[in-house]
Amino acid sequence: MSGREHGHDPAPPHAAQALAPQPPPTHELPSLELPSHELPSDELEVVPGFERENLQGWIPQLATEADIRAVIEKAFDYRGDITITRRNKDKEKEGSQITGYLFDRRIGPTLATSVVRLMLATSNERPAIPYSEIAAIAFTGRDTAAGRSYEAWVKKYWEKRAKGEKNISMEPEALE
Repeated sequence: MSGREHGHDPAPPHAAQALAPQPPPTHELPSLELPSHELPSDELEVVPGFERENLQGWIPQLATEADIRAVIEKAFDYRGDITITRRNKDKEKEGSQITGYLFDRRIGPTLATSVVRLMLATSNERPAIPYSEIAAIAFTGRDTAAGRSYEAWVKKYWEKRAKGEKNISMEPEALE
């Protein structure tokens, strides 16, 4: 194999560079600490997560294109159902509503070329709705992961351990 195949630069070094003294290579000493998976669980650090917004029940105002895009990003991260009210061609009447889990969004240069896709609870349909047809978004479904963070799980574990329980098994709660 050639040096190029091993990732070496094929350009020859300048003569001045070749003759200049090179600093000795530095070798880092290996860490003397145990990897985290080999430490006893009592000695592991618990790193705090981040706060999630409570969006359940929120009905934001969609006045500008930036508002629509920002709310759709929040809806994409939301772990519950949303209700989208579509624009009606007759400006005096409210459009149809569709409720489901927003599982996909495709961002384009304009609102007409950007779409969201929903999983409907009532059928296997996966409708695609252009951003330009969205008149309102409401966060109507329960956030299925609210209060189920790793920190909450660890807190329950330590509470059980403080009570003196043995063979603590932390099973996930049923969603519904």
